[in-house]
Amino acid sequence: MKYLKGSLILGGVVAMMVGLAGQAMANSDSEQLERMKDPDQWPAPGRDFELTRHSALSDITTDNVGNLQMIWNQSTGALRGHEGQPLVIKDVGGKPVMFFVSGCPSMANCNVVQALDLTDPDHPKQIWHYVKTTDRDESAIPRACCDTVHRGGSYADGKFVYGTLDGWLIALDGQTGKEVWVVKHAWPERGETITPAPLIADDKVIIGFGGDEFAARGRVTAYNLADGKQAWLCQSTGTDEQVCLTADTNKANPQYGQAEGIKSGDPKKSLGITTFPGDDYKLGGGAAWGWYSYDPELKLVYYSTGNPGLWSPSYRCPDKTHEECNSGAFDNKWSMTIFARKVETGEAVWAYQMTPFDQWDYDGINENFLTDMKIDGKDVKALSHFDRNGFAYVLDRTDGTLLRAHKYVTANWAEKIDMKTGRPIKVREHSPLEVGRNVQACPSAMGGKDQQPGSVDPKEPNIFYMPTNNWCMELEPQERTHTNQGTVYVFANVYMYPEKPGTTGKIKKFDVLSGKTIWEIPDPYPNWSGTMVTDGGLVFYGSLGGDFRAVDRDSGKILWSRKLGSGIIGNPITYKVGGKQYVSVFSGIGGWIGLPVTAGLDLNDKFGAIGATAMTKAANLDKIPQGGTLNTFRVFE
Repeated sequence: MKYLKGSLILGGVVAMMVGLAGQAMANSDSEQLERMKDPDQWPAPGRDFELTRHSALSDITTDNVGNLQMIWNQSTGALRGHEGQPLVIKDVGGKPVMFFVSGCPSMANCNVVQALDLTDPDHPKQIWHYVKTTDRDESAIPRACCDTVHRGGSYADGKFVYGTLDGWLIALDGQTGKEVWVVKHAWPERGETITPAPLIADDKVIIGFGGDEFAARGRVTAYNLADGKQAWLCQSTGTDEQVCLTADTNKANPQYGQAEGIKSGDPKKSLGITTFPGDDYKLGGGAAWGWYSYDPELKLVYYSTGNPGLWSPSYRCPDKTHEECNSGAFDNKWSMTIFARKVETGEAVWAYQMTPFDQWDYDGINENFLTDMKIDGKDVKALSHFDRNGFAYVLDRTDGTLLRAHKYVTANWAEKIDMKTGRPIKVREHSPLEVGRNVQACPSAMGGKDQQPGSVDPKEPNIFYMPTNNWCMELEPQERTHTNQGTVYVFANVYMYPEKPGTTGKIKKFDVLSGKTIWEIPDPYPNWSGTMVTDGGLVFYGSLGGDFRAVDRDSGKILWSRKLGSGIIGNPITYKVGGKQYVSVFSGIGGWIGLPVTAGLDLNDKFGAIGATAMTKAANLDKIPQGGTLNTFRVFE
């Protein structure tokens, strides 16, 4: 019952129970949709199922944002950095409550959840906090790539649900903080650690984990929201059945790859096996450690997968040339892939691989935005994805048809994306393959952007406000020294450097249909914070220098900026309580780019933290103090 067949049985039982209840839409969906319609709340990680990070609040405007001042802050209790964002739920036992989760500086203080009563919004009070104290796994901390960050939790049916670095998925009672259920989801000894926020959809909690650099084998699992029991599980590599492919997967686009094991009647012919040498698919990466979106009408969950688990690519394509390695036979399915899965069973409707046979660590886990666009004269349910590889993709989210693929940063590893096949046309000069051959490539392994999420106003569905990295790299594959799952599995020297001295980050307003940048704001510090766009005409974001900013979304002019106590890698949110609009954001340097600071690494080792030490030194991030804090602002007239 682990894979598709058992999922269908269990899915049928769940469907029958829902039918008996007379509900056309799952309770958790309708409940969450109602909250998402209320702009006063921030009810989900991306604010809505579509991951827009857009707020309809407009009390804070381009005219009064200059009067924005800090009203309160709260320590998270962790020095290590904070990706992610809080949630604000209006109706927790009749009170407005904010929930947030800390990073994991040590197992004694790992992933602490705090719940704040916002009834008096200028003076919040903690009503409970929770940290799991039993069965903790210290080995998760050195196995966390990259840094012991956390991207938050989700809320539905009175439960706050989140994962711990060492692999526990926990549902807490929102009013009391008491455990409702606890399940083991990831195993650090296999290289698996939880950093993403789960998605709650169709009365299920859906989550993956990180670990590609430790030879983890990626998978995504759905658990019943009511009791934590497994509903379905789908791998990223292996047989068609294990990946939850069917004969209809990619029916509209067979060029993306189909269920060859099912079609032939021989599971060993599945692309999730044959596109790896030998049994390497069992160490095949493809972890889904980023963000998850959901279309409640189509009943489809969207997420993307990471690298195929080894940065020395010649081992995944033994004794072959650059051309042979990129023929399709060694694509390492289904790493670097956007999946669209049926929420009730996990069945893959379509799967599009952005970087087949990855040679750069261009993990594909970045968020998939869902907006409805007019494209080439047709109304399209679109999915937009800004990938680490430097291309911004637009696909039809119903069937995966590729509609646009534009470079949004400098990207010399590929000339373009072939719109008929969906495959990149790679440039050998910038494609590492042979052991010991040093290659220059843009963007760097940290990508045109990493997991830091952008934002979009659904009223302008093709215009995105995107944090970007502006770095290149030199990458030199090394010899494989082991095949131990759960042990660092990189085998490459990586040196990263700014594309242009003095500029390491940019915020861009970008049109995914035309491929044009409308405006951009360069920054000497990397922009590892997400963005938020509001109906007040503003875009909020933070820099690793600690500058939290509000920008005129039309002109790109910085209207307001405040220096916070540490670098910012968190994502801003906004909410309204007591007739006043508030903006909150985490500060606390960390993440892959901040790891050399939080871990105290030697910045003279330019290959340290897979190249992050060189960027830390170039951007003077070692001068940024540490400290995890939640900062909240409102306008003072």
